Amino acid sequence: VQLQASGGGLVQAGGSLRLSCKTSGMNFRIADMAWYRQAPGKQRDMVASISSGGSTNYEDSVKGRFTISRDYARNTVYLQMNNLKPEDTAVYYCNTFYRGEQWGRGTLVTVSS
Repeated sequence: VQLQASGGGLVQAGGSLRLSCKTSGMNFRIADMAWYRQAPGKQRDMVASISSGGSTNYEDSVKGRFTISRDYARNTVYLQMNNLKPEDTAVYYCNTFYRGEQWGRGTLVTVSS
């Protein structure tokens, strides 16, 4: 199983980024997927999740600003992040439970004030 995250970068507050997580070596159609983030000195927390059927959940601080989605044809999950805030600065990780918990390499998002 491989999860390849991309799309991070430096953006000003109020800006937008879209993260992508390309999966391989797994049956993407049956896997629940999630995005986590870890800020410096803090624990890793879930930001958003999407079930195999497309049901979504969000951490309170990102509701209305972030949207998680998935493309079954591309075996890819996305995180659209709008109205970014400095407190969104973190390394973002793609996650799934498929034959055990799987993590991708993180992608760094930096939001400047």
